[in-house]
Amino acid sequence: MAAQKKYGKSFGKLNSFKTGFFENNDGMLRMADKMADILSSQPKRTVCKICESPLSAPFLKSHGLNYIKCEKCGHLNSEFEDTDDFADRVYVQDDYSRNYSEAEKEQYMSRRDLIYIPKAEFLRDCLEKEGLSAEDMNVLDIGAGCGYFVSSLHELKIAASGIEVSENEVNYGNSVMGDESLLCVGLTDSIRHIRETSANIVSAIGVLEHLVHLKENLCAIRENESISYLYASVPMFSFSCAFEASHQDCYNRHMGGTHTHLFTDESIAYMAESIGFEVAYEWRFGSDINDLYRFIMVELARTENNAFASYFSERFTPLMDELQLVLDKSGFSSELHFILKRRKR
Repeated sequence: MAAQKKYGKSFGKLNSFKTGFFENNDGMLRMADKMADILSSQPKRTVCKICESPLSAPFLKSHGLNYIKCEKCGHLNSEFEDTDDFADRVYVQDDYSRNYSEAEKEQYMSRRDLIYIPKAEFLRDCLEKEGLSAEDMNVLDIGAGCGYFVSSLHELKIAASGIEVSENEVNYGNSVMGDESLLCVGLTDSIRHIRETSANIVSAIGVLEHLVHLKENLCAIRENESISYLYASVPMFSFSCAFEASHQDCYNRHMGGTHTHLFTDESIAYMAESIGFEVAYEWRFGSDINDLYRFIMVELARTENNAFASYFSERFTPLMDELQLVLDKSGFSSELHFILKRRKR
């Protein structure tokens, strides 16, 4: 069955939630560089993260790290492995000890409504085409963070719970939602929870790229026949990679930090096939144009071109949705939401 495809999503007020990317470029870049240093201290990666084929020579370099494109599935791999040590140092020991302010709590619902409700609606609408009603859907969200997606599903009357490694994020999310929908777990506990869940849908919104033991998590999905669908969003090998590689003094949100590998259509198809699933639905909308806009604005500010920056922004921002849609339809944009469906035997 050919996947049903959807393209594009308006940037809308997205940048109101990403002001730090513009206003604190140097601080964000230092954070990404610190994570790159941690990654560089790990063992060299010798096989592809997805298909485990031997890796060859580097394909591109950005912000001090080499990346290797798998010759078999096209997956883009960093030259160093994401290990348990890497995950512990960047996910558990680092910024997850921070506390949330009341101002951030007030923004929770706005962020949820703008960013996560559309993601939940896409899942609901696609599975309604499969003959499922909201009452038929039960979701286990892995890497749930503060519960934005779980809360969004609840708004749509869909049963959902989430697991997350950050105790602070779990406590914060549960306090905002007013229940105990989120559970704090260890770095590798997702495998057991997936294996034991009675949910018919597993969601991983911006999570698969962070799983050290990705193969084991996928195998748990394959082995649990209660799970009929996997809904995920992942960072893609895309135009943003070129924009970042050519702007070394700008924060690399896409190919850097904790993104140690990037997906391709081919590597997603391989991943689906390996667990007995197929790609059923896709929603492709990236942030490539927003990244390019951010890099230009940061560089204009750096060169004290403030008046021209405002002039440029007024003329460029009305075009961004249309420009991004062109990139989305090219199949080479920075983010893909997809739903995998278990193949019938």
